[in-house]
Formats: sequence, C-alpha cells, structure tokens
Amino acid sequence: MPGKVPVQVDGRAITLSHLDKVLWPAWTKAEMIDYYARVADAMVPHLRDRPASFLRGPEGMTGPLFVAKNPPPRTPGWMRIEEIAAKEGPRPHVVLDDTPSLIAAANLYCLEIHVPQWTITGGREGHDRLVIDLDPGEGTGIVECCAVAQLVREALASDGLPCWPVTSGNKGLHLYAPLRPTSEASVVAYAKELAERLAAAHPGFLVARMTKSLRQGRVFLDWSQNSTSKTTSAPYTLRATRTDVPGVSTPLTWAEVESCTSPADLAFTPPEVADRVAAYGDHAAGLCAPAEARELPPS
Repeated sequence: MPGKVPVQVDGRAITLSHLDKVLWPAWTKAEMIDYYARVADAMVPHLRDRPASFLRGPEGMTGPLFVAKNPPPRTPGWMRIEEIAAKEGPRPHVVLDDTPSLIAAANLYCLEIHVPQWTITGGREGHDRLVIDLDPGEGTGIVECCAVAQLVREALASDGLPCWPVTSGNKGLHLYAPLRPTSEASVVAYAKELAERLAAAHPGFLVARMTKSLRQGRVFLDWSQNSTSKTTSAPYTLRATRTDVPGVSTPLTWAEVESCTSPADLAFTPPEVADRVAAYGDHAAGLCAPAEARELPPS
C-alpha cells in the first residue's frame, strides 16, 4: 500500500499516510479512517462549534497514548482553530465543523475525540447540554448502568427534560439532555442535586460521591462532567480500548437500554455502528435539534 494517498473530501485536499499501520491488534489506520468517513454525517453535528480534545496514539495500542488539546503537528491550515480560555491563558483548539476536518484529525492519529457541553458560539457560560455519566464501580457494569439509566430518565422527565443514552464505548453510559443556554453553575448544581437525590433513594446500588472506595458494587452518578473545563467522549468516537478492535461511543434507543441483560448486548464494533447509522440514522439526533432544548426547572 502506498505510504501516502492524496484524496479530496468535500473539496478539501488531504494526504492520508501510513494506512496499513496496525493501531489495534486486528484493526488498521485505513479501517479507522473509513469508519470515521462512514459515520461523519451523524457524528459531525455533535462536534460542530465545540473545541475538541483528543487522545492521540501514533503507534496505536502498542505505543504511548496522550491527551492533546493543542492542534496536532501537521494540522492542515484550512482547519478551524479557536483560542479557548484556560487557567494558564488562551490555548488553541481544533474545531471539527465538517467531514474533512474529522478525516484530517483521524489521519493525525486522533483516536478519541472529546468535546465539552458548550459551544463556542454560546460561550463557556452557555451550556447547551446536561450530561450524567454513569460510571460502574467494581462488581458492576453496563447492565447495571442500564437499570440506573432508567431511573435517571424518569427523574429528568419529571423535570421536563428528555434525554438520550450513549454508551461510553468502554464500561459506562452517558445520558444527555439538550438545554437552552444555561450557566455552568446552574447545570452543575442541578446535576449534583439530581445525583444526590437518586443516590439517597437507592443507596444500595447508587453513589453520588467521587470517593472510589464507595463505588464497590455501585454505579457512580458523575455530575461533575458538567463543569465548563471538562469534556466527555463524543458520540461515535472510537475508544482506545485494549481489545482487538476499538470500542465505540454508541447512541442507543431506549428499547435497547431497557432490554439489556448482558454486556454483549451493547458492545458494538465500529462496522456495526457504521451499519446502524446507514440503516437508521443518528439515534441521538435529538441532541442537536433546537426544538428539543429545554430550560432547567427553577431551583
């Protein structure tokens, strides 16, 4: 296979390289780029106008993996770069607004893509998503997360907030609710109160505190992911799992959540996720629909 392959993606010139490199034991860079190309129409709306952070690994699972917030070396000049405020001062971030940008990032070994719960247009104090990260402690897994997700869904619904389930691509589950622009303080306070209320009602299998020793046999309701400075794995991103092929952060239907009885039920391979998108579209499309955005209930 040639070392470099020039391609045109929606009018943008990208030189793909080292396509035969093995990144996962049974998966190559070519397969990674093909996956992102197949899901781009569903994935890009979840990335658009959000500063991206990456988990990069030029040698794949056999080499070091590292978090990258600055644009990777050899980022094409046509990609959108925005200065984002940070404690140490403004830092440049890539913004993946379109399919060429997504493919270019994959070509630069951005194995995982993470984004915050706010957009650049809305600003850091204009959160447009609430996220509850269901993190299974030792002795629990995705099956228990699915049971908890139904409790969280019911609680959110009672406050007028619809939500969409997305697997983390590893062991957990993310629940997202689209919001009208809301301050960080308001979203964090609401998410914390919700988590603490549910943990108090179900202390045997839920915990709302971060202390790891409390998570044994319980699912942690991580409300802190709503902080402006934090990001979550984007829907459809690959995950750098130590498996033959990567895990995928996969949008689900609620019927799939309700019927889950085994981790295998929700362990999708990248080709399976791409096939789901081709057949059904984006199961999490409502997260990007302005009509679905809601106000938080009064505190």
